[in-house]
Amino acid sequence: MRKLLDLILVVAVLGIAGYLFYKHKAAQVPPEPAISPSQAFSIEILKQKAEKLSESAYQPLPANLPDEFKRLSYDQYRDIRFKREQGPWYNQRRPFEIQFFHIGSIFQSPVLVNEIVDGKVVPLTYRPEYFDFGKNHFLPQNLNQSLGFAGFRLHAKLNSPTYYDELVAFLGASYFRALAKGQKYGLSARGLAIDTALQSGEEFPVFKEFWIVRPTRKSKDIKLYALLDSPSATGAYKFVINPGKNTVMDVEAYLYPRKAIKKLGVAPLTSMYLFGENTKNRFDDHRPEVHDSDGLLIHNGNNEWLWRPLDNSQYLRISSFEDFNPKGFGLMQRDRNPRHYLDFEANYEKRPSVWVQPLEDWGKGIVQLVEIPSIQEIHDNVVAYWVPDEPIEPGKEYAFKYRLNWCNSVPEDNGLAKVLSTYTGIGGVSGMLETDKRKFVISFSKLPNLQKDIQNGAILPDVSVSEGKIKGVHLMYNPLTKGAMLYIDIVPNGKTAELRAMLRKNGAPASEVWSYQWLP
Repeated sequence: MRKLLDLILVVAVLGIAGYLFYKHKAAQVPPEPAISPSQAFSIEILKQKAEKLSESAYQPLPANLPDEFKRLSYDQYRDIRFKREQGPWYNQRRPFEIQFFHIGSIFQSPVLVNEIVDGKVVPLTYRPEYFDFGKNHFLPQNLNQSLGFAGFRLHAKLNSPTYYDELVAFLGASYFRALAKGQKYGLSARGLAIDTALQSGEEFPVFKEFWIVRPTRKSKDIKLYALLDSPSATGAYKFVINPGKNTVMDVEAYLYPRKAIKKLGVAPLTSMYLFGENTKNRFDDHRPEVHDSDGLLIHNGNNEWLWRPLDNSQYLRISSFEDFNPKGFGLMQRDRNPRHYLDFEANYEKRPSVWVQPLEDWGKGIVQLVEIPSIQEIHDNVVAYWVPDEPIEPGKEYAFKYRLNWCNSVPEDNGLAKVLSTYTGIGGVSGMLETDKRKFVISFSKLPNLQKDIQNGAILPDVSVSEGKIKGVHLMYNPLTKGAMLYIDIVPNGKTAELRAMLRKNGAPASEVWSYQWLP
């Protein structure tokens, strides 16, 4: 299994943004807490603090870090381990444990972490004895409590009644990752995205302080709160995390802009797609596929289910899907067959899918997908988020409530045939290839009576293309998968083409909508 830090490093080298934390001159004072120790805590108090913070100029996190920690290499940083027995909830028979990340290497600014005990704030302060520094020859006794933590992770009995597995980790800007039962770390979520894929450059808000409700022995979930800060906005966040076969996070986000924001990315998801069955710029790699996610799934306000396969082309691709009150969207790892990856260390077939469900009406906006060219799997190069149509102006509160399902597949069954895979190549038929044509082959999952319905014409394909011409459409039953194979030939006209295809039974939708962007 690739360790969490192997994956978290991706966050620091994202192709989509250059870097996700701001480098500043070192300050010798720790950050001031937003809520004083022993003070009562509530989401309303946190909202008031975030709103008041938005009325003042942005102050970056201090970098109160000794030089030896600044110079840590990636491997040296990985060698610093938290001692589990030093955890504040260790051996207390609670359903959750907490462990901390040391600051150092690329994580040079501390965040504050607090407990909420009986409704009051109790700081969790840094102590060098919490950590095993491995082969790093430091003098921990010279370190003081002002050093702080880079982040934290929560553990729960996810896969075994006797072992505390990693459940969720908050580390770096507003990034966090979580796991459901049987999964390995993959894609990540963020608190907020600002100006992603704009020429002006992306801004990365940070969670600068956390408050975690100390769980009781009977707690089924764990609650935590976070204060978000950036040059453009502040925010108060509440997370309620329930681990299980699907790990469910209910999120409340209250945002307070400091200035007008061109593009607000709500519930952003960040993932990696290097290559798969539909990728044409092949890599010299022994593995058939390498990706944390293989498609964007959308359940739009018109009750249409749409699947957009991911790809890694030579060019930046931005796809926008207009919607009104979306019912859900997410980056999915749909292919769960280990033979399709042949990587028994990375275990891509065990990476989480994340399904975003709005818990209220979000109005008009777009689901946007950004795909960045990448040549290495250490780079997260895919991001998806919701962009509200409403202008984001200072002096207002913007609230978003949604659920993040860390899962293997969408929790609800829509009864439609799902897109399993996409292939593309030179058009025509075997032995009579035609280089002016492009062929797309879509594999759909099985449906009741599918073979009979295809034979008698009850199920028919519905295909369209925005540019070029459709030159052939053929639907066949697939005896290997008990599903359907749809073959489409088009003649491109040199322009970017948007293709759509679906199956209909007696005129009604029988499958998801396959949506594909073809770049000449």
